[in-house]
Amino acid sequence: MAQLQPGGTAVAPPATDAPGSAMSLADPVTTCLSPAVHYMVCKLGFEIEDSHSVNSIVSENGEVCWRTIIELVHYRESDQNVDYIKSVQLLGPLCESVHLHLQSLTMEQFEVQYSLWFQWTNCTELLLEVFAALDSMEATAIALSLMKLTSCLERALGDVFLLIGKDCPFLLRDLLASQELAAVFGQSVMNVLRVFIGSPYGLNLRNILWHGFASPQEIPAKYCSMLLILTAGLGQLLKIYLLQTETILVHRPYIAFTNLKELDIFPDINHEALSLTEELAKISSFVLKTMLPFWVAALTAFRQHRYADCVILLLPQLETGLRLLFATVNKCPNRLLTAESSSLYTTFDEMLTKQLNDKEINQLPLILGEPSMEHTAIKPLIICANCYRSRFHPIARLKKQVLKCMKSISSWPELPIVPEEQIQEIPGLERSAETSPCISMTTEILSQLQHHLPQNCYILDDLMNNLLSEKLLVELCSTHICTLYCPRSVLEILVVFRKISTQCHQVSDQVIASTEMRYTQWINKILRSRQRHNYLRMLHSIKFLSPVLRLILMLIILELINIHTICEKNPCDYQQYIKFLKSILQYTENLVTYTSPEKNKWDESMELTHKALIKIRTFSERKLTLMQLATQVKLS
Repeated sequence: MAQLQPGGTAVAPPATDAPGSAMSLADPVTTCLSPAVHYMVCKLGFEIEDSHSVNSIVSENGEVCWRTIIELVHYRESDQNVDYIKSVQLLGPLCESVHLHLQSLTMEQFEVQYSLWFQWTNCTELLLEVFAALDSMEATAIALSLMKLTSCLERALGDVFLLIGKDCPFLLRDLLASQELAAVFGQSVMNVLRVFIGSPYGLNLRNILWHGFASPQEIPAKYCSMLLILTAGLGQLLKIYLLQTETILVHRPYIAFTNLKELDIFPDINHEALSLTEELAKISSFVLKTMLPFWVAALTAFRQHRYADCVILLLPQLETGLRLLFATVNKCPNRLLTAESSSLYTTFDEMLTKQLNDKEINQLPLILGEPSMEHTAIKPLIICANCYRSRFHPIARLKKQVLKCMKSISSWPELPIVPEEQIQEIPGLERSAETSPCISMTTEILSQLQHHLPQNCYILDDLMNNLLSEKLLVELCSTHICTLYCPRSVLEILVVFRKISTQCHQVSDQVIASTEMRYTQWINKILRSRQRHNYLRMLHSIKFLSPVLRLILMLIILELINIHTICEKNPCDYQQYIKFLKSILQYTENLVTYTSPEKNKWDESMELTHKALIKIRTFSERKLTLMQLATQVKLS
């Protein structure tokens, strides 16, 4: 395994192809595949020299003969489970025949025969690009294509699963083993897929590539060809199923990053920096020599503005490099290799945990805290990396939600309202804002809260306007909160906080829409008498709703700042805390209903709000909040 040298650099670790041999700290790495996995992927499918007539596999119009393929999947006599070793051995020659067949086709011929059967994936163009990569026979391009193909296939199979099932399995192996897909394609067909991509006992092509274990030269091109044909064959089987059941396949929408400015945080990389990066990759001990073609291809993709390809190539290499460093600093050289099917791979999840399985402290996060390279050209990148704060962790998303909600509520005073001289006195609106129970109770709660604010935020007068200001909330949201180690209890609370924030924002949106609409109707004199009364009740009510909603947002952020103290609570207190948060969530959900244009229940909204404030005050008086717990811990 690599050894760290003074200055933070590392010497490349060893690996071996020979079964049973131990890794030495001095030997160079030749593969990240364990002996058994290397044999399965690189050799097993080549042991039988046989030939298959392509006509027995695919017809002239591209129809796949599944019977020929299925018959080569072998099963153990003892339990009738798939015998993956024998199956790969038998399928190897067939894959070779498929590969030779595809190599004999022009792009036009391939498109005519197969493009129709790729439509079910919603990625026809991508699959045509995979065929073009096969024609080039360039190892890195084929490995990249296989990564894209398996990813596309996984998502498409998830869409098919949802024809029958409700919640799509998170793991590919669970998806391929599901009864839902077996009902659509047949169990024998799903077993074929599991041999290639869906089981740690088989070739497992998807995982060994996406997790950075396989180098470009270790992936036989014939397996990429075979998966292309299998994808077309699945499309043919799916068409039959959809016709029989009279159903339509619906594709889930892709995730779109709506605010790209949030991602644009690192400096631009010019040609000179790219050239330097390529030279660094050739000499850096972070980059395994067997993986260097991936780095070169990634930089080429960047130069060609193929940024998606660049990211796909670099993510597994980031994992490989960190795994190398992880295995080095924790002195566990065997973790660099793929695990056998009986144990888990060493992936990001384990590399970034706080403790190892033996309860020893994981040294990797400690090492990553210090810049590990001294080349001045990448100093701007290192500065950005050191200043980086998570943008997509639930904590970061919650901060953004709260600030957006506060901005929305802060716009209420700017809403158009009917001039005072046009408003006639109506019953039930005599009380002023200063004498409202909601206002007085909000002030009382604020007086308790300010003792737990940062010292520079302590305020003696005008609590309502100063403590519930957008400026203070922005300042509090800038507080750094650790996101690296978040136990389940923290994540559970974050989910509730985000739901509360979402409901508060919905209330604000409804208030803004209703106020603008009713004002226009008032000016145009098209409101009936009852509607005018309801409009005036709404104007009266939102004077009290604004500080209460801002109070809830302030509570969320103050609790968020102290969220890791939840680990100090015993199980009983934790459940009590969750119950309290869910009662506030219930209040905001009911408030959304009451303030909707359909309901317009403003008097009821104020009664609901008063009860919610009582709960908050009581909970605060019992000193059960996280901010109070944090203060107690500091004092002790």
